[in-house]
Amino acid sequence: MSVGVLVAELDSAVTAVHHGGELLGVISFAASGALVAVRKRLDLFGMAVLAAATALGGGIVRDLLIGRTPPAAFTDLTYLSASLLTAFVLYFIAPSPRLTKGPLEIADAIGLGLFCVTGTVIADSAGLGAPTAALLGMTTAIGGGVLRDVLSGEVPSVLRPDQDLYAIPALFGAATTATLLHFDLYRAWTGLLAAAGAIGFRLLARHYQWHAPLARHARD
Repeated sequence: MSVGVLVAELDSAVTAVHHGGELLGVISFAASGALVAVRKRLDLFGMAVLAAATALGGGIVRDLLIGRTPPAAFTDLTYLSASLLTAFVLYFIAPSPRLTKGPLEIADAIGLGLFCVTGTVIADSAGLGAPTAALLGMTTAIGGGVLRDVLSGEVPSVLRPDQDLYAIPALFGAATTATLLHFDLYRAWTGLLAAAGAIGFRLLARHYQWHAPLARHARD
């Protein structure tokens, strides 16, 4: 097998993993949106709206910012279909509102980790530098959660001082991915490691209740 063929196969494998990760991120974020709807006692339509908004919101913002129009969410209906199907399944099997906290946190952390990586890769492929790609990767990861919180009548968790670290784990994963891309070290397995690092960071922050520091006068 020639080197060129081997490189082409590796690129195809990385692309497949990227698309698979993006789809899994969509499903995870859709699940978190649908579970919030369950906690808010919304109907099936409300679950579908929150699921789709959470799963697709960050990617739509990213695509608009990099000039990728129309956004992928509107040209590839796989993502919309996956988010709606997730909401439909959870409509029938979701636990009671009192028991959604654990599954919600896990689904949200998985979506956060996967989206910060795939978002950074997409921004990098648009020709943006590493710092900008990392910021857009973070935006991809947290944008859907912000939209979910707003639609469900909550102050976005990324803006609340009483909430555990959320945007910082996303930025950690996105910055790691951008660094790997910049030095041509990004592969399917390194991307998965970056996603796992962000997921672990978020779950540890939730478990140990890590918060960002307040301004000195705000602590008085």
